Amino acid sequence: MSKKKLGLEDLGGFVFSTDNDFDVDAHNSDSDFETPEAKDQHLEAHFSNKGRGGKIVTVIKGFKGKEEDLNSLGKMLKKKCGVGGSVKDGDIIIQGDVRNKVMEFLKKDGYRVKRVGG
Repeated sequence: MSKKKLGLEDLGGFVFSTDNDFDVDAHNSDSDFETPEAKDQHLEAHFSNKGRGGKIVTVIKGFKGKEEDLNSLGKMLKKKCGVGGSVKDGDIIIQGDVRNKVMEFLKKDGYRVKRVGG
């Protein structure tokens, strides 16, 4: 049997530091991090069917900001398109190929969005 190589993600977020004055709580605080305005966001609308049993989805990538804001944007897009979806790993996943609708709604809200892929 061959041994599996371990990567950084296998460490579970563990980071080693030689800085004796390093304050973990100060670096993990999200209270001072604000979501940029819609006009400052650069989003990408992707088409995908990989890893989903052949089901077609629209994936919105590139959102920067708080997770609550990402969830509310995902909820709004699902509602406007009348379809299901989810928010995972910083991406908004909308069921079906609804890139044109999603791009239209995002542009109306002031987001800068680009169509990517087929």
